[in-house]
Amino acid sequence: MNKETNLNRRSFLRKSTVAIATALAAPTIVPSSVLGANSPSNRINLGMIGMGLMMGGHYNSMLGRSDVQVLAVCDVDRNRRDSNAAKGNAKYAQKYGKGKYNAIEAYLEYEKVCARNDIDAVFVITPDHWHAMCSLEAIKAGKDVYCQKPMTLTIKEGRLMSDACKQYNSIFQVGSQQRSEWAFRKACELVRNGYIGKVHTIYAHLGSFAPPATLEAQPIPDGFDYDRWLGPTPWYPFNAERVKGNYGGGWRRFWEYGSRKNGDWGAHHFDIIQWALGMDNSGPVKFVPKGYKGNQYQTHYYADGCKVLRDHPDSKGHMIRFIGSDGEVMCSRGGRIDTTPTELARTVLLPSETHLYESSQHESNWLECVRTRKQPICDAEIGHRTATICHLSGIAERLGRPIHWDPAEEKILDDPTASRWIDRPRRAPYIL
Repeated sequence: MNKETNLNRRSFLRKSTVAIATALAAPTIVPSSVLGANSPSNRINLGMIGMGLMMGGHYNSMLGRSDVQVLAVCDVDRNRRDSNAAKGNAKYAQKYGKGKYNAIEAYLEYEKVCARNDIDAVFVITPDHWHAMCSLEAIKAGKDVYCQKPMTLTIKEGRLMSDACKQYNSIFQVGSQQRSEWAFRKACELVRNGYIGKVHTIYAHLGSFAPPATLEAQPIPDGFDYDRWLGPTPWYPFNAERVKGNYGGGWRRFWEYGSRKNGDWGAHHFDIIQWALGMDNSGPVKFVPKGYKGNQYQTHYYADGCKVLRDHPDSKGHMIRFIGSDGEVMCSRGGRIDTTPTELARTVLLPSETHLYESSQHESNWLECVRTRKQPICDAEIGHRTATICHLSGIAERLGRPIHWDPAEEKILDDPTASRWIDRPRRAPYIL
């Protein structure tokens, strides 16, 4: 089922609702919720794929909205999917004044969620190694997608996903939500409009995880499909530490499932740096790992010589610090922005200057674009280019040597061994 079919479904239901209401108009009083913007025919029907730690906020947010309806939850953990389905059904029962509500169904297989003709869009909030398979299945089924950052596990996956979005006209939002925070946008606008001159150095604070570890085998919990959790990645014995999601590590510690801190905070901060430099459709050209010939900090370079250093101690307490020939801009979450000179932070842009895409809420921006068919603030091509930086930084770290990258051709130069990491082998039957 394609997107046109989905839109026709909503259009048909909307027209049918109006026709029935007109025919029965007197003396029946029809509640405004039946005919308004949030009527059932106008709501976006959602499937939620991956009900772990990061899905919690998204799920609660969607259950609280009147312009969407959650119809499906999906997870490899039976207890997690069943409990979330029950939670959502209870929420809707209370919301609609019903004693019982059971329209939210629980699924093990994301393929079954994507195959439903009554679902318009999906959230993909799985570990990184499942983003591409779930998203591509949804895109090809005519769904719109909100996908957790980083967008992919490999560079090749990103190119496939971005191209598929264009082919199937999918509205795809990557969860790099810092683009929807005003302080980061303000900082990027100051940089883009030349208020700090030529930017030559940028610091990005990512932090660190514990190193990957060899874990002892543990019994697989009842109701947990561990083979499916591993998906396309290499097989390892089950251990709870390997599969759990938490802010201190969990599966993010392991190279098999992502790019460690580069794919964690790097996916946020490198994305803002790309935005500030006007590089959303391109990227750096050289990646040097920490420790190579005395290099103190992981560093990547753009073609104009601008360099990005990870975890430099002189970040002045901010997540990102832009240093230019005529000043500095520093920004962090929570609306924090500082500048040198200080009055720069109060700058009001002229109408003739570059104004960046403005979004005040990342999920709402995506949902609005689902309705209007405009591109969201962080589309698939943007997400792919940022994820590429995460992956190349990780490849350089693992190989212990610099990587030279052609962002136009999207290829690693003069290093056949490193080039093999543009994609990864996939465990059968989990192949693209």
